[in-house]
Amino acid sequence: MLRHPRRWRPLLSCGWSALYLLRQHLFTMKLQSPEFQSLFTEGLKGLTELFVREKHELRIAGGAVRDLLNGVKPQDVDFATTATPAQMKDMFQAAGIRMINNKGEKHGTITARLHEENFEITTLRVDVVTDGRHAEVEFTTDWQKDAERRDLTINSMFLGFDGTLFDYFNGYEDLKNKKVRFVGHANQRIQEDYLRILRYFRFYGRIVDVPGDHDPETLEAIAENAKGLAGISGERIWVELKKILAGSHVSHLIQLLYDLGVAPYVGLPTDASLEEFNKVSKNVEGLSPKPMTLLASLFRVQDDVTKLDLRLKISKEEKNLGLFLVKNRKDLFKAADSPDPLKPYQDYIIDCRDPDATMRVCELLKYQGEPGLLVDMQRWSVPPFPVSGHDIRKVGVSSGKEIGALLQQLREQWKRSGYQMGKEELLSYVEKPQAP
Repeated sequence: MLRHPRRWRPLLSCGWSALYLLRQHLFTMKLQSPEFQSLFTEGLKGLTELFVREKHELRIAGGAVRDLLNGVKPQDVDFATTATPAQMKDMFQAAGIRMINNKGEKHGTITARLHEENFEITTLRVDVVTDGRHAEVEFTTDWQKDAERRDLTINSMFLGFDGTLFDYFNGYEDLKNKKVRFVGHANQRIQEDYLRILRYFRFYGRIVDVPGDHDPETLEAIAENAKGLAGISGERIWVELKKILAGSHVSHLIQLLYDLGVAPYVGLPTDASLEEFNKVSKNVEGLSPKPMTLLASLFRVQDDVTKLDLRLKISKEEKNLGLFLVKNRKDLFKAADSPDPLKPYQDYIIDCRDPDATMRVCELLKYQGEPGLLVDMQRWSVPPFPVSGHDIRKVGVSSGKEIGALLQQLREQWKRSGYQMGKEELLSYVEKPQAP
C-alpha cells in the first residue's frame, strides 16, 4: 500500500480534458493534477512498467481515486489488476521483486515491495456467495463487474496511469454533487456486507456539505437490514463508528442511527441522552475530541460504557475515558469567580496520580466546551510533590502510619498554596517528636 500525507482541497478545478462517453455505462475523463502526478515514485513507475511489459492491466482503485478527484493526495493507494494472484507471483518472482504479507492472497491480494514502498494489488473479482459478513469470490478480467461489487458509487471508480478515469456508476457526478449512493440497489449491497450501513454514514459525514438529503430507498434499506449488524464483529463496528464520530454532521447521523433502528445493534444504549449529545457535539467543535469523548454524552450511567465494551471490545484506554467522563462531567468543573478556574482539574490530576489523568481532564474540558481552559491545561505540567517519606523520617518520625498521614496533610497544604510551597516550608509544619 502506498502511503502519503493527506491534504484537503476543494473539488479539482484544473487539468481536465473534455468529458466523453465511451459506451452506455462507462464514463471517462482525463485527470492531470499535481496530486496525481505526485504518486509517480520510482516504485510506482517500476510497478507500472512491469505490468505493461507482461500485458496485464493495472489501475488505481476505490478510495484513492475519490480522493484524487477531490484534489486530495490519498494516504492509501490500492491497485486493481486483470492479473490473477498466481500470475502476479510468477511475474514478481521472475523480476526479483519481494512479496510480503500473504494473508490476502486467497482474496486475490498480493503485496509487492519496490524501492522501499509497499504496493497492495488485488485481482478483479466478482462475489459468488455472500453471507452479510464475508464473500466467496472468483476472479475476472471485467472491470465493470468488479465495480458492481463495490459499496458506493464514489468508491467504485478506477484511474489509469495515463490519467483516464473509468466510471461505470456516475461516481464522479455523485462526488461533484455531494451525493452518497450505493452501487445499484441499496438493499442488495447492504445484504452483501451489513457493515456497509455504517460505511454509508461514515462517507456521508465526509462528502456531504449540508445534512438531510438522503435517498428514501437507502434509508428504507438501512432500516430493513439494521438487525444484520448483530452478526458483525464489534471490532469492525467500532472502527466505522469512530470514523462517523470524527466526521461532519455527527448529530444528524447519530439521530439517524436511532431513528432507523441501528443503534441497539452497534452497542449504543436504547435510552441515550440525544439532547446531551447534541449539546456536546457543539461544545467539541474545532477541539479534535477523541471519539469516546463525544460518544460518552449518549451514556446516562457508567454501566452503558461497560455494555458498549462488551459489544465493541474497545480498548482499555477508551473504556477508562468513557467511565471517567460519565462519572465526572457534572461533578468536576471550573472554579467559578476564582482567579484560578483550572485548579479543581489540577487538584484532580495531582490526587489521581495516574499517567493518563491529564489526557482525560483535557477531554473533559472539550466535553464541557471550555477551549480557553483546555489551552491552559495543555500548557500546564504536573509539578512534583517536593516531600517524600524519607524527608519525614529525617525529621524523626519513624511510624509508617504516621508518615503516611503527614504526607497527605502536607500534600493538602501544598495544593492550597497553588503548588508553590517548597520542601523546607512544608517540613516546617511537621512537629519533631519529643526526646524520651
